[in-house]
Amino acid sequence: MKVINLGEDNSIFNQFISEIRNVDVQNDKMRFRRNCERMGEIMAYEISKTFSYNKTEITTPLGKTEIGLMNEQPVLSTILRAGLTLHQGLLNYFDNADNAFVSAYRKHRKDGSFIIEAEYMASPSIDNRTVILSDPMLATGASIVEIYKLLLQKGTPKKLHLAILIASKEGLDYIERNLPKNTTVWVGAIDDELTAQSYIVPGLGDAGDLAYGNKE
Repeated sequence: MKVINLGEDNSIFNQFISEIRNVDVQNDKMRFRRNCERMGEIMAYEISKTFSYNKTEITTPLGKTEIGLMNEQPVLSTILRAGLTLHQGLLNYFDNADNAFVSAYRKHRKDGSFIIEAEYMASPSIDNRTVILSDPMLATGASIVEIYKLLLQKGTPKKLHLAILIASKEGLDYIERNLPKNTTVWVGAIDDELTAQSYIVPGLGDAGDLAYGNKE
């Protein structure tokens, strides 16, 4: 598994990461959503560099020229609801991509542990295709792994990219053990700690609530 931490390089990306973490800024829901979307756009640009391209001739008003164009479109997949803003950023750039959506949540037990329950999936075939699976937060890694297993009902992808804004080291270790070896993880920041309730520290809180409001 390859991990690419975009936050390690000084760029405008870090401004967006800082704002979704900052308690003085993040409660502006529209700004939070837009920042997640912007980072999805940056990740789409970076991921696009890994694709294969073919020289294609195009006609301009004054003549002809050749340019390298992608020879495939990926399948963009995300987890409802927190992943929607990040997914939209990816879709803004891969605007002809097919899309897959999965509804999943943590079902807590009385002892404080939880399992991942998936209730809904809408997906095209992903067989022998490049899949970009996005989720703002990678805490334990259990959700991503379970969603990937669910997507396998639609075929086996040739390449898997994960687009994550903030990941825990524990979550990265877990997915390295449980996802295909040719997985590439694109992440904005990596944090060291998980709480007993499996929230990332310092993290940013609940990305779904910050984007769309509190749930009951």
